[in-house]
Amino acid sequence: MSIKKEFISHGNLNPFLHPEETVFCFVSDFHSIPFAQILFYFKEEEGHTIVLSKKTADDLKLEYTYIAAWITLTIHTDLAMVGLTARFSTALANAGISCNVVAAFHHDHLFVDYHDKDKAMDVLNSLQIINQ
Repeated sequence: MSIKKEFISHGNLNPFLHPEETVFCFVSDFHSIPFAQILFYFKEEEGHTIVLSKKTADDLKLEYTYIAAWITLTIHTDLAMVGLTARFSTALANAGISCNVVAAFHHDHLFVDYHDKDKAMDVLNSLQIINQ
């Protein structure tokens, strides 16, 4: 039985902007890519999506079309929380910033257009999440 949890916290999301540019690549075989270099991997029906640093992708001569900034919300999150993604994605959307979200075990990771990184950090730093 699954129990849904309302997102309840005090303060802000404590976003951390990773310094490197990141890219999304689509590959049919990811085994030639050093596993330690892969930030995120997802197997889709059509092939494999990997996220890695732009430098690594360039070194491996991988193709990409989107250069992103990687932002980690350093507050500890729970995979069963309800509403957290809606709160920050709505705030970013209202500021005209697209956002791709990866929910990991402890934290949420956001990928925004690299040119929007500072604006996204301002939005996320100003977003107060209060008990509801």
